Amino acid sequence: MGSPEDQAFGLLSEYANGFMVSQVLFAACDLGVFDLLAQAPEPLGAAAVAARLGTSGHGTELLLDACASLRLLAVETQAGQAAYANTALSAAYLVSASPTSQLDMLRYLGRTTYLCWAHLAEAVRQGRNQYGQAFGVPSGDLFAAVYRSEGERLRFMRALQDVWRVHGRRLMATFDLSTFPVICDLGGEYLPVARASRCQAPPRRPALSVPGCSGALARECLSLYPGCQVTVFDLPEVVLAAKTHFSPPEGGPIGFLAGDFFKDPLPEADLYILARVLHDWTDQACSQLLARVHQACRAGGGVLVVESLLDSDGRGPLPTQLYSLNMLVQTEGRERTPAQYHALLAAAGFRDIQDGGTRGLYDAILARK
Repeated sequence: MGSPEDQAFGLLSEYANGFMVSQVLFAACDLGVFDLLAQAPEPLGAAAVAARLGTSGHGTELLLDACASLRLLAVETQAGQAAYANTALSAAYLVSASPTSQLDMLRYLGRTTYLCWAHLAEAVRQGRNQYGQAFGVPSGDLFAAVYRSEGERLRFMRALQDVWRVHGRRLMATFDLSTFPVICDLGGEYLPVARASRCQAPPRRPALSVPGCSGALARECLSLYPGCQVTVFDLPEVVLAAKTHFSPPEGGPIGFLAGDFFKDPLPEADLYILARVLHDWTDQACSQLLARVHQACRAGGGVLVVESLLDSDGRGPLPTQLYSLNMLVQTEGRERTPAQYHALLAAAGFRDIQDGGTRGLYDAILARK
């Protein structure tokens, strides 16, 4: 175990080298290591991997061995040579064909979030996001910076799709939402400065609108509440991207509605879903949005808030604390404690506020009008 001093220095080294671990993961994903090994009929040596990826033999061997030490790859010896294969972890989360793949989220983290985090100290000094420093784009209009190009918009949408692949079904089942005949999501992907057009015709029957315009969470909702029609509510350009690049669920009644939740009249519903929305915004903006939701909500209806929740004292869990810092470098908001969300909801007029209590990476809070 070593002396206390050795243990302390080891911990410090682990923290200091954490960015290297992230980059090993990001590089292996970008290069296609895990997809290649998933398609191979048997474990491959470093030379074979390098030849198929078009990478250097030396660099590939170093990367594969680092992945093996991180338990992202399994290694065995064949005729005196190392051969590599995916572990259960990488097969589940790092192979694009897996139904729980997180590749798009990891690509977004590596190509966007990581670059913003290089300016964390400046974000702490200034108290604002770092799109200007990282990408040279103005960040006064938050989602104009987030959606600064068509490619970046798609990357962001695909990253959110990965979140709902893993967490969506559990979160939508936290409470029995079948008691709300008409459910409307006010999705997290909005630009609160441009007035969006509205659909010309209302849905013909009770509609369920869910967050994430790629349709991943919509599929989970449909599997739990098959009697509902699903409508995804988002910006016009995001809706267009969803229709162009993402396939709707087979046989599922999914529709799209364009709008801006800060300016447009909100569609009347029994329940509104705000999934990974409130953490993007300041308390003032959250209060404004929740007040609009309460005004539009039908009597007896409510709102479902899905977020990563801090402990009551705000000093944990560590993943949520890191997410809160990420809100600093990438948005205008922060992660919050259950009590802080309760206060925002109560101030907007909601009552009977219930915690889901699952305390997973994400949790749900249900409040009624």
